[in-house]
Amino acid sequence: MVGEEAITMMDPAGLKAIGAGLAVGLSGLASGIAEKDIGAAAIGAMAENEGLFGKGLILTVIPETIVIFGLVVALLIS
Repeated sequence: MVGEEAITMMDPAGLKAIGAGLAVGLSGLASGIAEKDIGAAAIGAMAENEGLFGKGLILTVIPETIVIFGLVVALLIS
């Protein structure tokens, strides 16, 4: 193959897999970053007032829905 260029072909199934992986991975990373900030604030609020446990728990769980949306997008891609 000296002097010849190697021809590569993009496989559509591989590109779909990369897109689905990016959808789930990046949404999981963003959810983790958001949950870190919300969790720290919720712990600080609960240290002052223990009655805020329920609200803190609900607000901590909300960013996890972003991962579910990423999973739905990944399933739609594949």
